[in-house]
Amino acid sequence: MALNSLFLMAMMQGAPPPLTATEIVERMLRADTERLTALCGYTGMRRYRFENKRFNKRAEMVVRVACDRTGAKTFEVISESGSGFVRNRIIRKMIEAEREASQKGEREQTRITPANYDFRLVGMDVSDGRESYVLEINPKTRNKFLIRGRIWVDAEEFAITRIEGQPAENPSFWVRSVKVVHRYERAGRFWLPAMNESRAQARIFGVTDVAIEYYDYVISIRDVEARCGRAEEWSQ
Repeated sequence: MALNSLFLMAMMQGAPPPLTATEIVERMLRADTERLTALCGYTGMRRYRFENKRFNKRAEMVVRVACDRTGAKTFEVISESGSGFVRNRIIRKMIEAEREASQKGEREQTRITPANYDFRLVGMDVSDGRESYVLEINPKTRNKFLIRGRIWVDAEEFAITRIEGQPAENPSFWVRSVKVVHRYERAGRFWLPAMNESRAQARIFGVTDVAIEYYDYVISIRDVEARCGRAEEWSQ
């Protein structure tokens, strides 16, 4: 269904007028704050897959990630196979970049907030059976961790369920373009990463595909007395 057709249907059926981009972002940030307050942290597993067909390079790495209540992340490699160059020079650098971005000083500069982005409402869409607002996001700075593209915001829970676009800053002269897709899924009351996919077009290496699969979350949440400790397992 076309993005804007849901707007027209809502108007014809006498539904309340759609929210503005500002209202959607305000509700998204408010809901995000509520979820972060309830979240004490989590652990989970990831599977990184890398493939470059031109040079027949492949690699895979399974990693355990732990995220504490501040959002800071630590990583432990569980298993790895394939090209040593790819594992050491590409996947490990990706992991280190994410660890760096999760630290307190960097994290606020990479969040999807009005401080870092301009927003424009594009329309509505149905994603995995749920209605979503679709917003165009344009970074205010050329930060390598920011994305220029679109986000899908769940119309009921105001959580980001999908991100599509390209980095605000090209990672290298040798890379012509990078397209990324991030998908999130509901884990209990929280929305956590489910799959990240990227395709890079490089001047010499051609097309390179990287996929990150997320699974086996164990989520620590606050109890009624605001203490951390109770855990919920969530397998995807």
